[in-house]
Amino acid sequence: MSNENALESIPTDQQGSFSSFLKTLASFTGDLSSLTCPSFLLAPISLLEYSSFWADQPNLFSSIGDSDDAEERFYAAVKWFISSLNGSFSSRVPKGEWEKKPFNPILGEQFYCSWEDGTRIVCEQVSHHPPVSGFYISNDKAGVSVVGHDGQKTRFSGTQMLVDQVGYCTLKLAAKNNETYLFTLPSLSVNGIWYAAPYVELYGTSYIQSSSGYHAAIEYTTKGWISGEVHHFKATVTADSMKHSGPTVIEGQWTGKSTLTKHKQSPVPFLDLTQLAKPTPHVAAIADQGELESRRIWQKVSEALVAGDYMTASNEKSSIENAQRALRKEREESNTTWTAKHFNKVDGETIFGDLRDKIMDKADSKFVDTMGEHGWSFRS
Repeated sequence: MSNENALESIPTDQQGSFSSFLKTLASFTGDLSSLTCPSFLLAPISLLEYSSFWADQPNLFSSIGDSDDAEERFYAAVKWFISSLNGSFSSRVPKGEWEKKPFNPILGEQFYCSWEDGTRIVCEQVSHHPPVSGFYISNDKAGVSVVGHDGQKTRFSGTQMLVDQVGYCTLKLAAKNNETYLFTLPSLSVNGIWYAAPYVELYGTSYIQSSSGYHAAIEYTTKGWISGEVHHFKATVTADSMKHSGPTVIEGQWTGKSTLTKHKQSPVPFLDLTQLAKPTPHVAAIADQGELESRRIWQKVSEALVAGDYMTASNEKSSIENAQRALRKEREESNTTWTAKHFNKVDGETIFGDLRDKIMDKADSKFVDTMGEHGWSFRS
């Protein structure tokens, strides 16, 4: 689908709204979650549900601790992380369609799902101002778990929307002497908004640090005017034990194929996401969900969007948002503090120990610290 075709596909009753939206973007500063997006640019899904894409390939997640070799476990963790990027920013977009804006989760919103291999995920919107989603992924049989959170800081540069993901995730392998991995998050650029054809690219550098001493710096680049490829990444893996052998380089597309090259050796296949089927997670039927579960909250909005009834979608969405404003006002007037159901806000070091310091010691001048001082520990 070309950008021109995307513009032609804008519903007649949405063209005025889209024009006003672009004028607002041209001079906008502040929290983008407060922007009103034209309904035809909305995806029929809550942003909270996006956290489940960290387990887009549950088999890669549950197999991280299979090897008895720390270096191989680290490569397995990188493989899972790359698959989660593909799930979060590429494979979830229906083929032939453009990126669309998900709903802003309401405070306390929840999303649960599980897979046949025993992997499960618990997601909760733990903050609304600023918006932060907490998530916990686990596979008890495999002895692996992840706790993390993600928020966004957004700004405009020319025709691009730039998004710094604020947060991190920490992976633990209980069966391997409580081995821990800390993952920082890449930044995003959303292009094509002015043509009603948004798409996401990753840029900048993210890091992985394990308690076993292995470290990876992952650089994200995209196709330039003359050369390069879209969705490209290059991970450089180092460790004290590799000083004499040299670093390992894992390189390719985070949406497709990549290779692993050890020092002075030939590249070998690392990951081919094009050949991996995407298992469907189990989510309870809406009738069986609690009042704060994502698909139940947004059911009427989602159904209206799928039907192309943008007026109803806007009205239903406004009704939910107005109810949340009223609840927030009630809490303020009664001096009531809201408490998350599944997560506790804690000092970050209680989750990742000294791994952040190790990342900062090895990072160069390109390092942008978007981790923040706190984290969200899971309360089972």
